[in-house]
Order: sequence, then C-alpha cells, then structure tokens
Amino acid sequence: MNDLMVEPMYVELLSERLGLSTSTVSFHLKKLMEAGIVSCKKDQYYTVYSLNDEILTMTLKELIKDNREEDEVSNQREEEYKKKIIESYFEYNKLKSLPVQKKKRKIVLEKIAESFERNRIYTEKEVNLIIADFYDDFCTVRRDLVGFNLMERKDGKYRRI
Repeated sequence: MNDLMVEPMYVELLSERLGLSTSTVSFHLKKLMEAGIVSCKKDQYYTVYSLNDEILTMTLKELIKDNREEDEVSNQREEEYKKKIIESYFEYNKLKSLPVQKKKRKIVLEKIAESFERNRIYTEKEVNLIIADFYDDFCTVRRDLVGFNLMERKDGKYRRI
C-alpha cells in the first residue's frame, strides 16, 4: 500500500515492486476495493489502482457511523428476504409445503411459532391443533419447532422459547 501512497499503479507494476505474483496482488486489490480503501479506473490497456484518500482521512467515529448504516441496510434486506419466503410458502395463511433449505425452513417455522404465546404451557394436542391450522403434517412441524429451538418439550408439555 506504501507504493500506492506515492502514485496510482497497475497490477503488474505493483506485483513487480512487491515481489508478489499478479494474481496475489489482484486478489488483495479486489479486497481493498470491496472495503473502499482502493479505487480503480481504466487507462488505455491497464486498470490503474489508487488509494481512496476520502476513506483514509475519515475519523474512527465517521467509519463507525457508516457501519451502523450498513447494518441497518443489511437488516432491511434480511426482513425483505423473510417476507418474500413467507409470501412464497404461505397461501391464505396455510403452508403450501415445507422448505427443504434450512434457512427458509427456519423462517417458515418462526412464522408458525408466532401463533404460540410465550410463557404458556401447551399439551401436545393443543400444539397439534394450532399447527394443523397451518399444515397437515403437524408431527413434522412440531418436531422441527423443537429441533430449531423455537419450542421446548419437557415431560410431554410444550412451551415457546
């Protein structure tokens, strides 16, 4: 990175100066670009890399603030993803099928788990009746609710976690 502080450079020149392969330099430049530390532009046949002075002059406080905004965007994306899964697997509040993929299955099970009150003890029959409103195979869903730690089973009684 010292070399880039002096002047913008292309991969081959950087690799020669650093004594590293061009693939190694390219890999690391890509990571630095993802972090916003380095930027690039096309110059005839070469891609020229330079340091992003704007990010290097930011204070720690400014960097942390940006991370919080990024977390908010990430959380929003996650919520949109969950909503999309719920919409694709449920029709008229009935589960069409259980997803095979673990992440999607957990989202569907979390939706079903919302039907159970917290801190209330349920009999197996009560659990089956609530699940049956969503899906006919209540045994599989009940087992998965326990398996995904959304409910706990103790002495034949169930409780939402």
